[in-house]
Amino acid sequence: MKVALVHEWLTVIGGSENVFKEIASLYPEADIFTLVAREETIKKLKLDGHKVTTSFIQKLPFAKTKYRSYLPLFPLAIEQFDLSGYDMVISSSHAVAKGALTNSNQLHICYCHSPIRYAWDLHHQYLKESGLNKGIKGFIAKYLLHRIRIWDIISTNRVDYFIANSNYIARRIKKIYGRDSVVIYPNVATEDFLPVFKKEDYYVTCSRFVPYKKIDLIVKAFAQMPDKKLFVIGEGPDFKKVSKLAAPNTVLLGYQPFDVMKQYMAGAQAFVFAAEEDFGILPVEAQACGTPVIAFGKGGALESVVENKTGMFFYEQSADAIKESVKQFELNKASFNNEDISRHASSFSTQVFKNQMLEFINEKLSTK
Repeated sequence: MKVALVHEWLTVIGGSENVFKEIASLYPEADIFTLVAREETIKKLKLDGHKVTTSFIQKLPFAKTKYRSYLPLFPLAIEQFDLSGYDMVISSSHAVAKGALTNSNQLHICYCHSPIRYAWDLHHQYLKESGLNKGIKGFIAKYLLHRIRIWDIISTNRVDYFIANSNYIARRIKKIYGRDSVVIYPNVATEDFLPVFKKEDYYVTCSRFVPYKKIDLIVKAFAQMPDKKLFVIGEGPDFKKVSKLAAPNTVLLGYQPFDVMKQYMAGAQAFVFAAEEDFGILPVEAQACGTPVIAFGKGGALESVVENKTGMFFYEQSADAIKESVKQFELNKASFNNEDISRHASSFSTQVFKNQMLEFINEKLSTK
């Protein structure tokens, strides 16, 4: 059986790339198709044993770093891949990968991380943050996103079966595409973490510094709690903005290697998470360390965190809500069992993910 694997880009390593890596490990002979790639990223993901084909975007100026600027070309580029010689196509999609052209004799399974966020759920937020909500440039951007939405709906029919990375995304798939999906949670390398039972007197958060992660709210909340210490790991466009909000009890550590991040996670009283994520890998990694999570009660966190057993929720993205939740956690932290928290995280392990993926794919192959 010839298998083709499709992913938008292989330039940086994030949650979707780690999912794609594990899907690829199930089919070591499969060929990979991606809009743009960097050799070092392919090697780090251990995908260099596969034949990797890139699109014409790879040859455009600054494509390896500024590929998002070529968004209007993505649908055309993904359709240029000739997949006609493959029996099965598995797309890993958060933008256009699901739109690869397939025929009626092929099985196309899409692992959907999310429908295109900046064309649907985050449309207005994306335009506002990019300064494209008015003027001539704004009009052009709105028109292009309108065209992408039309293409996105049309290309949905090229997928035989959808897999969603959470119930949260399954609802989005149903709402936007009108399609049912099965939920298989993304792989988390829980085996790389060991539970730590003796916690130190600090809190931690970790994220890329971009607006929707709401790191600024966490830092503001702890500025109002001078007796609590907070470590913040990560970097990104909002780093300077957030650093101006930090009180003396908050330490911005910037980017840290995995082992350092893991140590801070493992020793913390709790991991604070304020984003509305599709799933959210970091809260699961924190739980794998036996560390409780204080999370915004919307999105994927509701599926990975068990309230009052592995963490607590706040239901408003505000500094006051975070502050109140930390206070409640302080009153109840003795009730959290670090070993139980770690055991819960193991249900999201890489092996569980691979087993569920294989079971689903083999079932669909048997009925084809």
